[in-house]
Amino acid sequence: MPFIYQPKKEKKLSITPSFADSSHIINSYAGEWTSIGENNHIIESTFGDYTYTMDDVSVNYAEIGKFCSIASHVCINPVQHPMDRVSQHHMTYRKVAYDFAYEDDEALFNWRRTQTVKIGHDVWIGHGAIIMKGVEIGTGAVVGSGSVVTKNVEPFTIVVGVPGKAIKRRFSKEVADRLLEIAWWDWPRKKLETHFDELNDLETFLKKHG
Repeated sequence: MPFIYQPKKEKKLSITPSFADSSHIINSYAGEWTSIGENNHIIESTFGDYTYTMDDVSVNYAEIGKFCSIASHVCINPVQHPMDRVSQHHMTYRKVAYDFAYEDDEALFNWRRTQTVKIGHDVWIGHGAIIMKGVEIGTGAVVGSGSVVTKNVEPFTIVVGVPGKAIKRRFSKEVADRLLEIAWWDWPRKKLETHFDELNDLETFLKKHG
């Protein structure tokens, strides 16, 4: 049996956002040092500095903060179908594609835009998680793999399950409040470089900055 070793080539990032050619992105914005993975489908969303997505991620009408880590097969704000109609099929609002009309149902698309998902800074969303419409996820939170989040998540809280439920906090409320006050995610690049190694040591970091 032959030995195989073919690692994926590490991508070098820069202040210019990086996007995989296989991804489909419409009317969206991305900050510096951002990276969008393979086969992403993104509609009318914003990504803060340093946020990245892995492969096969779907994001619709979302505001995502800085330094967020979004694993593969995550779905943020899966669009809703009109359940109050006789038919839920998208022919009822994508009329042009089915040759039922010369215009699509813009009212429905505009309604979807109002169901924005808002995600804070330094949030980790695990593999295959789903964030439902209108949800707000606080800074520093963790969403476990495969979770379906239907309600707001407090900062620095870990949520798992279907539906997603808080199981514990990453830090005490006192520590969380101090980190929110420091707001290191808003530091300019030069300051981040100066204090970069401190990000691995919570106690030292708080003594120095909090």
